[in-house]
Formats: sequence, structure tokens, C-alpha cells
Amino acid sequence: MQRRRLFFQLGFFALFLLAPALNLLRFDLHEAQLWFLGQRWSLGIDAFRAGEISANQAAIQIFVRAFLPAIALIAAFLAVAWKYGRLYCGWLCPHFTLVETLNAALHRACGKLSIWDKHTTRRAGVKPSARWWPVFFALCAVFGFLWAITLLTYLLPPAEIWGGLLAGTLTPNEARFLIAGSLIFTLEFAFARHLFCRFGCAVGLFQSLVWMANPKGMVVAFDRDHARDCRTCTTATYPQGSACDNGCPMRLHPRNIKRMMFSCVQCGQCLDSCEETRTAQSREPLLEWKVGADAVRETLRQRKAEREAAAVLERKV
Repeated sequence: MQRRRLFFQLGFFALFLLAPALNLLRFDLHEAQLWFLGQRWSLGIDAFRAGEISANQAAIQIFVRAFLPAIALIAAFLAVAWKYGRLYCGWLCPHFTLVETLNAALHRACGKLSIWDKHTTRRAGVKPSARWWPVFFALCAVFGFLWAITLLTYLLPPAEIWGGLLAGTLTPNEARFLIAGSLIFTLEFAFARHLFCRFGCAVGLFQSLVWMANPKGMVVAFDRDHARDCRTCTTATYPQGSACDNGCPMRLHPRNIKRMMFSCVQCGQCLDSCEETRTAQSREPLLEWKVGADAVRETLRQRKAEREAAAVLERKV
């Protein structure tokens, strides 16, 4: 699964970087012109100003060429999120691809996947070394600059931006944008990349909201009847146990109830870890994806377990 996911991530990452240069998607501020799939995308406003079409025809063109495609794209995107959650984040999002890359570099530097983690995450074959700190911050700076210049090429001709950068002829506004953007993205990658994914990204937030509203949406189901078997949960990568928790790039606890998994990106790393340790014990995995009626039953089991736990707590009090 993770090989397939990496293939999708790298493919979409390359598409994100090359789309402006190939005119697949960008808006040219000089010409006030949208480019889409190599073609100039006109709304018919210029033809209306020239008197070539009527106001009604211009309105129809704006609706057909602007509003209708936008509505269809948003509807399709949210339909996927409704059923599968933040699938885009875990399998396509360029930012999340960099998050996982920086997680690995930071882990080699200090044994943590985030600077804000309270405890280290042990991984077999990885011994934290201070030599990795410069590598981590260098990657943050390089990715921050790459993000800033790529976003600028979505607004201005890529040849102009890259040519101006190499020749040292960028305009003051372009230079200011690159400096400010690089600084902001570098700081975000270094200190707040997980926080941004969980709370600051509007794309991820709306996916989560739509997914949470659907009781049949795909969830990571946990077989609580065999929960005590998790005490022997170890893998070659995570020999200290809790492989599913330690493997989650979003720093979540996959065995938790759905409402506590709000920012789950459906990357499947927790499922792979569980399958690895259970296969070694010749047993069925305790974690698996559930969708549809199975997801509803899982949600009902979670609520029942939550009520029972609350009742036990009240009796103790």
C-alpha cells in the first residue's frame, strides 16, 4: 500500500511543480488570463466589451465556463471526502508529502517526528544524531523557497520568474514575495507543519467536516474484543510497541474513536503496522478500514464503549 501511495504522492508532486510551466493551470496577472490544460480559458468578457456578444450570452458563458466547472469540481472533491475522508491529504497533497519527508529527517536528528512531541519515537536502525539538525533545517529552507517560487509561477509566467531569478533581474515586488514567502514557509515546515495540516489547512478542514458528518464514511476500525493483544504489538520498525500510534504521521492514536480522529489522512500506515505485527503472530489484524454499514456499526460500538466507560467512571466517583 505504501509503495502505491508514494507513487501517487510523487506523481502529484511533480504535477504541482510543473503545471504552471506546462500551462496546465495558472493565472497570468500580466494578461489577466487563466490558462487551463494548455489553452487560454476565456469567460467571454472581452467579447462582450467589444460588442460581439450580448449581455445574456456573456452571462451564460460565465456560468458555463466558470461557475459550473467550479461547482462540479468542488462537488466531486467533497463526494470523495464524504465517503473516504481526507484521502487527498494522505495520497496526493504535495504539502503532506513534504511533511512526511521532514518527519523522517527530524527523527534522525532528535528521535521525534515533531519538535512539539513530548516523547521520542524509537525506530529500529535509527539512532538520533545532532549531525542531522543542519540537514533538517536546510530541507525546511529549500522546501520553503521551492514553495514560494512555485506559487509565484502560478500567478506570473514561469519563464519570467525563473529567468529573472537566474539573471538577478527580478522586480522588487517579485523579490519581496519570494523572500517573505520563503521565510514563512520555512518556519511553517520547521515548527508548525502538523499543526497546519490539522487546523490551518482549509482543504483538509472541509474534508474532515464532510467526513465527520457521514456515519458511513470510511473509518479505521479497531477490534476491541482482542484489545489486550496490543500489549505484544511490535514490529521490526517499532520494537518498543504501539506500532500503529508511533507510525501515524499526524501524531494520532488510530485505535481511538472517530471524533478523536478528525484529522486522519487515511494514509494506512497504522493498518500496515498492525498487519505486520499480527502476521508475525499468525493472527488477523486488529485494525482495518470499514466503510458503509460496517462503518456505522463501528461508530455504534464506539459510542457504546464510550458510554460504558463513562458509567464506570461515574460509579468510581
